[in-house]
Amino acid sequence: MTSLEKEESYYRLIVLLVSLFTGIILVILASVLTSAQPDTSTEWRITDLLFDRSSPSYPLTIQNLMWLFFFACAGEIWVRWHRASQEIAQLERGLMLDDDTLLYRSKDLVPIYQTIKSDPLGSRFYLQRLVKRIIMQFQITRSTEQANNLMNSSLELMQHEVDLKYNMVRYLVWLIPTLGFIGTVVGITLALSIAGDMPDITDSAEIKAWVAVITTKLGVAFNTTLLALIMSAGLVFCMNIAQGREEKALNLVGQYCLDRLVNRLIAAD
Repeated sequence: MTSLEKEESYYRLIVLLVSLFTGIILVILASVLTSAQPDTSTEWRITDLLFDRSSPSYPLTIQNLMWLFFFACAGEIWVRWHRASQEIAQLERGLMLDDDTLLYRSKDLVPIYQTIKSDPLGSRFYLQRLVKRIIMQFQITRSTEQANNLMNSSLELMQHEVDLKYNMVRYLVWLIPTLGFIGTVVGITLALSIAGDMPDITDSAEIKAWVAVITTKLGVAFNTTLLALIMSAGLVFCMNIAQGREEKALNLVGQYCLDRLVNRLIAAD
């Protein structure tokens, strides 16, 4: 692992810790600002949907676990969005001049190559990496066709690289609904266990309390799935926006290199 890869991994770790801390603070605020309601109560409350606040095991609930994974996934999406913004910002650095009359011979590319090589960030961003590869290929072969073929191959590899970076995000987006379904199964199981302790049918008050407890348990069971689906829908939306921005950045890099470098290469010395 290079120093730049370590730096990026360190940044991801910092964002992950901040995201988890935010989730923990949210759970703590829910504990302080809300209170549990009796098992026999049938009142619907938003805190039971979001945190399962009335659970006897609170704060160790599936909803709170889902919130931690939600913020962890949101942090990872932020990292990808931030990286896409950095990639787009590289296009404004003026690495290649926007001059339609400018042509590049082999010797003209040396200062550009040296500038990229001396830049500590040169091996991190797509633009510098792609320009560096094209220049090296052209210096060796003196062929604009091979330089163009290398650019196309590199863009395909970089596209695959972008896709791989969303593996963890896709896993977390899948994990949250899975936890919701697990919570539903657990809640139904608890409700069925209570249903087996049916009181005397002649005692109307006991029957009413028994039915209230069962319906409350079933409500909590389905709340986990509902919350998980809402979380997943929001994360998928944000993930697609971030990935679209990163893919847009890569497309802009490809157009940049094609217009300002590959189409201006001439084999003559």
